Amino acid sequence: MTETIRKTMDNLEKNGIKAFFVETKEEVVPLVKTLVPQGSSVSNGGSVSLAETGVSALLESGIYDFIDRRGLEGEELRNSYIRAFGCDAYFCSSNAVTENGELYNVDGNSNRVACIVFGPRQVIMVVGVNKIVPDLDAAIKRVKECAAPPNTVRLNLKTPCAATGECISLKDDSSLMCDGCKSPQRICCNYVVTAQQRHKGRIKVIIVNRELGY
Repeated sequence: MTETIRKTMDNLEKNGIKAFFVETKEEVVPLVKTLVPQGSSVSNGGSVSLAETGVSALLESGIYDFIDRRGLEGEELRNSYIRAFGCDAYFCSSNAVTENGELYNVDGNSNRVACIVFGPRQVIMVVGVNKIVPDLDAAIKRVKECAAPPNTVRLNLKTPCAATGECISLKDDSSLMCDGCKSPQRICCNYVVTAQQRHKGRIKVIIVNRELGY
């Protein structure tokens, strides 16, 4: 464990966010099983990190009551979001984690950030070391350079960052949080900074000593 990881974990704990560390991605699923009892209701946001660590497959394995929104539309999709909002455990990653112990997340549809802020009994984030940044300014830049562009490509969205590989706001040397395109398919719509938590330990962050996701 590097000094940067240790500092980040210490500050997450000071902010009321439970921090875990594993060396390899193969250690994530066994840890998750200790945190979420079989039969619990679970759901997740779209996350490459969850897929890469086997957590997505675990949620779909049948040992949990998995609230799956894939393939749903209209009222069925809305109802799945509402069910997820009250689930026992919600899984996602974080766009960035600062060394100060803050979580920075940007969403388009925003069902993920809604569940991070309130609702599920616990939120479990799986985060690769590539997402640890010094501060919020670096977190803002990371989303514009490293997170949003590949995610728009993954989701087959037509945005400037999908075509160029970075947010158009960076061309003007701007790192302002909300600056960006006006595309109707823009995924940077709501910005959430998670700092000190009243409900200590509700949010859990599993830091994996590997690069994961975007």
